Amino acid sequence: MTQRLVSSERAAAILGVSRQTLYAYVSRGQIRAEVDPADPRRQLYDARELEAIAARKALGRKPREAAANALDWGLPVLNSALSHISNDTLFYRGIDAIEFSRHATLESTARLLWGCGSTDPFALPFTHAMLQPPHELSLVAKCQFILALHASDLPTIWRRDQRNLWPSAASIVRMLEWAGAGCPIAELPVHEALARHWDRVEAADLFRRALVLVADHELNASTFAARVVASTGGSLAAAVTGGLAALSGPRHGGQIPMVEALFEQARQAGDLRAFIDAKLRLGERLPGFGHPLYLNDDPRANELLHWLPEDRFRMELSDVVFELSGHRPNIDFALVGLRHTLGLPQDTALFLFLLGRSVGWIAHALEQHSDGRVIRPRASYVGQRSETIPR
Repeated sequence: MTQRLVSSERAAAILGVSRQTLYAYVSRGQIRAEVDPADPRRQLYDARELEAIAARKALGRKPREAAANALDWGLPVLNSALSHISNDTLFYRGIDAIEFSRHATLESTARLLWGCGSTDPFALPFTHAMLQPPHELSLVAKCQFILALHASDLPTIWRRDQRNLWPSAASIVRMLEWAGAGCPIAELPVHEALARHWDRVEAADLFRRALVLVADHELNASTFAARVVASTGGSLAAAVTGGLAALSGPRHGGQIPMVEALFEQARQAGDLRAFIDAKLRLGERLPGFGHPLYLNDDPRANELLHWLPEDRFRMELSDVVFELSGHRPNIDFALVGLRHTLGLPQDTALFLFLLGRSVGWIAHALEQHSDGRVIRPRASYVGQRSETIPR
């Protein structure tokens, strides 16, 4: 996203503090400052970042409003040691996720997020007899079908040592691999099994990177749904099913099919610039571009796109959108770009997201189990009140 840079005087005014306090925030790393290219003696500040900080401060003085807004990209609502975003960088347990993705597999990411240490739950033999889900089901429904079919074989998480749950967690990832791609269960790393199944052995490393980059992303809607289910003591399969249900919505996983549609429409438009300009003039949002949690670019998208083979259309689409809107691609665009560039099956982008994120859902379910509390917020009633009992 583009930045709107302001002076220190304006920055202090936005925050409602003195310039000395502003500089103290900078020295503690709470606010970022950039050197003014026109005058190296001056510092500039991102107004959007400052306005977000000011809004959080204001909510802090109003507990009811803070609680209401916390559910909408707002203040943190629970503690987690799994992933966080700071200074446009995503971290997995304090490790830079972008750097981690350059060598990690989905299995090693799971061991990190699940807290397995040196234990490898994926090394155990897969013993479930798998049935093919009905062909007419959607991708998400196929995954839900397989988990429901085997739910009775998987233990609940209530009052169990987490070490005893790791084998079930690994089995769930394998089940989703089978349900979503029809990929035979093999004693191979997931990315290698997928590459062989899709006859794209040369692209195995791209699949590996993609799966690791999407494994977790703080408390998104599907992850929160998984944690709510886990908080009741349900099984890991039930928690992942909850995550899948949330993912199916058009404002979450459904964004990827919207990016697919944008790619197809843009290919058929002929004049790409005129096509994008017309959408912007109508006030339409372009799926696959920008992200509310990153002030600038989505680092996951930058990393994955960097390693994709060159694709003139994909790169031109990205450049035109940035030129006309100021927004850069997010991870949804990068996953769809991967699918198009390699000529993979239609649901591949959503499947890679779903399979990678299942590791995060399981990690959050295990963490919520350790917390031991039921997630049960209260609503602020705004309906009709009556002093009389209706007859």
